[in-house]
Amino acid sequence: MAVIVLVHGGGHGGWCYAKVARLLRAAGHDVYTPTLTGLGERLHLLTSETSLSTHVTDVVNLLIFESLRDVILVGHSYGGMVITGVADQAPERIRELVYLDAAHPDDGESLADIAAASMAFARNSSQTVDGIELVMWPNDEMVAAMGVSAPDDVAMLREKMLPHPWKCFEERLRFTNGDAMGRIPRTNINCTASLQYSSEADRARQLDGHRNFEIDTGHDLMMTEPQRVADMLLEIAAT
Repeated sequence: MAVIVLVHGGGHGGWCYAKVARLLRAAGHDVYTPTLTGLGERLHLLTSETSLSTHVTDVVNLLIFESLRDVILVGHSYGGMVITGVADQAPERIRELVYLDAAHPDDGESLADIAAASMAFARNSSQTVDGIELVMWPNDEMVAAMGVSAPDDVAMLREKMLPHPWKCFEERLRFTNGDAMGRIPRTNINCTASLQYSSEADRARQLDGHRNFEIDTGHDLMMTEPQRVADMLLEIAAT
């Protein structure tokens, strides 16, 4: 049995992994799908201080208080920022990092730094509510950018996706334990379009893993191709 923690991306929640988690649990694995502060069912905890650091702490605390070790830690999209920060703070608890069409930050970088075009698009719909700048409002364009087409998946995004605090996207990661983090094996599961439209430098990051997989589907691949994502995670778990 493997321990697998699935971290969602911007605007999402643990709910987006329901299909993948069901398949992994059916195969006998211990699966956690935390929702980050201020999103999903934890919307009521959103404050002006909610940041990338908050979300890293969310996951570190999950590992500590659930006594999780030898963890396969998966991050989708913005979740790549989060799992990298977690790996820096708790490398001894992590067996492998899996970047699911995700950000690959280096020390001192923010998501706004490494995905400038995507973040500009996300900020197009910016609104400030109770002193919090929120982006990625789930309008038609934003839902379409997630790459889902099945009516049930589209309906789920429209119902459950929430705007995300901009502060998370502009905060830079600062490594304190980079050497230990760098020794953790990492796997990349990329969408074909992400590879095709990336710069040469970005593509190098997307393919810097010990293993690299590719799926020709939309960005929310855990929703559009749950079986293939689960199969890849099962292969990692069996290694």
